[in-house]
Amino acid sequence: MVSASLAMVIFIILIALVFDFINGFHDAANSISCVVSTRVLTPRYAVYWAATFNFLAAFMIGAPVAKTIGTGIVNPVIIDNTLILSALGGAIAWNLLTWWFGLPSSSSHALIGGLIGAGVVKGGMAFLVWDGIIKTASFIVLSPMIGLVLGFTYMAIVLNVTRKFSASKTDSVFRKLQLVSAAVHSLGHGMNDAQKTMGIIAIVLFSSGYLGPTFHIPFWIVIICNLVIAMGTMAGGWRIVKTMGTRITKLRPIGGFSAETAAATSLIGATIFGIPVSTTHTITGAIMGVGATRRLSAVRWGVAGNIIWAWVLTIPISALVSAVLFLFLDQII
Repeated sequence: MVSASLAMVIFIILIALVFDFINGFHDAANSISCVVSTRVLTPRYAVYWAATFNFLAAFMIGAPVAKTIGTGIVNPVIIDNTLILSALGGAIAWNLLTWWFGLPSSSSHALIGGLIGAGVVKGGMAFLVWDGIIKTASFIVLSPMIGLVLGFTYMAIVLNVTRKFSASKTDSVFRKLQLVSAAVHSLGHGMNDAQKTMGIIAIVLFSSGYLGPTFHIPFWIVIICNLVIAMGTMAGGWRIVKTMGTRITKLRPIGGFSAETAAATSLIGATIFGIPVSTTHTITGAIMGVGATRRLSAVRWGVAGNIIWAWVLTIPISALVSAVLFLFLDQII
């Protein structure tokens, strides 16, 4: 017989993996929008390509971001199953809402907002880990700005290097190179985003006494989370692909390569330092930077403005939903 407490832990882990899967198809657009919009790959092969490298990210780095999620947002002493379930509920609700409207928002910040909302209701502001929250929140602004600057810079460099190339030669070269940049970007996506779910599963096991006296991330959790996010990527997120790939600015292979390389640089750098950033923010900023090398009017700033509003609202709305959910679940569990 499985005890009630173990059954609850298994249930929460399954919900966490649902979030991981939704993260994959919600953020699939980040990995494949450029390579699809430039027609280097068809949508079907693009998701297979991205999913493969999402999974391979499990073998590339440790789990610094997972440790930040597990212990760096809410003090672990107040974390229990109800808090985690509420946080996941808030994040999933926001992800599905923004996916429905085709808005590329951040799954990462939705989860962090969920943890904050439930954490405040459970223990009050004193149990929030402000160092981790400030570091994470600052990258709501910094990650798209870094992506924009790197996108602009990389695009300017490759335009200068290829200035004597014919248009057909440029397209031919960068159609091949974009396969590499898309792969590296998908590695970065898998490295950073899958680790959010790893952190949640590990803290559930740790707070329930199933992980031993020291918080750590077992490798089996790493494998499962990268596999599930890859499956989510294969499911695709075509509403958001359209926004990312065609509505912000028009891309050619040279621009797609520059945007993906810029976003991958940001993602991998943040992952190394244990910072949970948004793949959505980085690639959106990078695409804007690439578009701005032609002229500022090449970027559809109205669409960009709608996206930014979704970014601003992600943490507070997911926090509010998780807080309400915690109050409800606390009465029935």
